[in-house]
Amino acid sequence: MMKQFPENFLWGAASASFQVEGARNEDGKTDSIWDATGDGHIKRNLNGDVACDHYHRYKEDIALMKELGLKSYRFSVSWPRVMPARGVVNEKGLQFYRNLTEELRQAGIEPLCTLYHWDLPMWVYNEGGWQNPQIVEEFMKYVQVVIDALSDKVRYWMTFNEPACFIGFGYFEGRQAPFRTNTMTTPQRFHDLAYISKNVLLCHGKTVKMIRERSKSPDPQIGFAFNGRNFVAYDNTDGGVERARNEMFDIEKGFSMAVNWWADAMILGKAPRYLDEILTDDDLKIICQPLNFFGYNIYFANNYNADAKNPDLGWPGMPRTQLGWAITPEVLYWAPKFLYERYHLPILITENGMSNLDFVMRDGKVHDPQRIDYMYCYLSELYRAMQDGIPVIGYTVWAFTDNFEWAEGCDPRFGLIYMDYRTQKRIPKDSFYWYQEVIHNNGLEDIQE
Repeated sequence: MMKQFPENFLWGAASASFQVEGARNEDGKTDSIWDATGDGHIKRNLNGDVACDHYHRYKEDIALMKELGLKSYRFSVSWPRVMPARGVVNEKGLQFYRNLTEELRQAGIEPLCTLYHWDLPMWVYNEGGWQNPQIVEEFMKYVQVVIDALSDKVRYWMTFNEPACFIGFGYFEGRQAPFRTNTMTTPQRFHDLAYISKNVLLCHGKTVKMIRERSKSPDPQIGFAFNGRNFVAYDNTDGGVERARNEMFDIEKGFSMAVNWWADAMILGKAPRYLDEILTDDDLKIICQPLNFFGYNIYFANNYNADAKNPDLGWPGMPRTQLGWAITPEVLYWAPKFLYERYHLPILITENGMSNLDFVMRDGKVHDPQRIDYMYCYLSELYRAMQDGIPVIGYTVWAFTDNFEWAEGCDPRFGLIYMDYRTQKRIPKDSFYWYQEVIHNNGLEDIQE
């Protein structure tokens, strides 16, 4: 039997501008915070100067996407490539994205455009970055340029990727650019988070409104690509399910990683604790705009994701990815279920995948059976959620190619395509051909489990 997915399901793969494009100083681009603040923070002291050289090789990459059979491709636009300085529009940078989206359209692939995926221009950061309310005005100037340039070819938009990370990890925990820390204790730490978050939330609401007003494509589809803490039911009892749901939306424990910190204001028009002290009714009217989907990046259940703070989560020898993330397929059942019950928006899985110990073997190929099994099990749980009535419009694997994984450098390999960073040779892995078959069949072969 076949686990058949809905007609027009968006089978996709994802990337982000800084992680794949390279071309750091070419055609007018200036530095982002990842270019300029990474020294001493990125593993092996690597950088994204070249990455996957997608800026020059996008046609080769799209040819591989077409071979794979992708229905959609999620990419992001580099703000410092489009606007390298205040008030300056870089036509060469814009042309790259025009060319990219045109090539995708010709290949029959739906472009999914993320407007901000972490690469804040240094010129904006030097003026205060996300801490400065002025960023709202600057962001809207950038967004207008991108909408006007691309909306004839782009119908699907995401305002932000993972504000929990670029704010929480970037400004409070020092784990991502600009590698800032905030050691204040609760509740002052929450108040500091709220003041920065307000700027992100206002940018989101104003962007949604602007897309609807200026889009050249009819009926634009708008959402975001968030992540958060995820919990699977602790047992089959009502209490075990309720405990997981409560922990997923627990702001006090989750800080910026509680998805409702962001989504409650955006979708419900209600500010959670701490944010309610600084968001006015007028702010909420701007922030809460009609959305078409809830985009979500999801990899593991926090019930089992042991780390230095919680070393006892999981069990000895629990299966984990190369990055140590717990392998918990059932999270693709419970997280969409909890999100839909709270927000009542169709779900788009905007990232899911695993870092694996991939290398070119003696036969010249890259065999990654662990990734194939991972994807099969996670997709099976997503299918189960859909069978239970949760509307899911697409699944986007992270990532299309191995790429520059932020502070982890080039060591983690998430891609369906192996990158030899010395030669820029692309080698489709076994998972590439497995996913190709899934897309062709629009479903999973129901193997014995």
